[in-house]
Amino acid sequence: MTDPVNILLEADIKPTSNRIMVLRALLAADSPLSLIELETRLETVERSSILRVLTLFLDRDVIHNMEDGRGIEKYEICHGDKHCSVEDMHPHFYCERCNRVYCFENLNIPDLPLPADFHVRAINFMLKGVCPACRKFPHTI
Repeated sequence: MTDPVNILLEADIKPTSNRIMVLRALLAADSPLSLIELETRLETVERSSILRVLTLFLDRDVIHNMEDGRGIEKYEICHGDKHCSVEDMHPHFYCERCNRVYCFENLNIPDLPLPADFHVRAINFMLKGVCPACRKFPHTI
């Protein structure tokens, strides 16, 4: 589902203009976005409003967050069925030259047998290295 209004209604969230704009920006992105990146894309929306929307989306499992390899929190759409679960999460790759984060949605995160009574809420599986574009031109960045 890619219609922001329907996504919000499915999550029992009132579709306000700010919520729709934030969700559209996340849906249009080809990689996870930070608060600053969202603020740049949504020039008319204040940072505090974006942060409130992100917090609501996280609480309602519309999005999940991850750390990008530099300690910056980024957000992306959760493609789970009405809730975000560990099974919906995937590995990411952080390019140490261009600072871009790539999603590897077709790769599974290894299943780790945890001791009894541990419940996993989120996984941050980050690979770091150099992306193919930066490898082609090693001295440009």
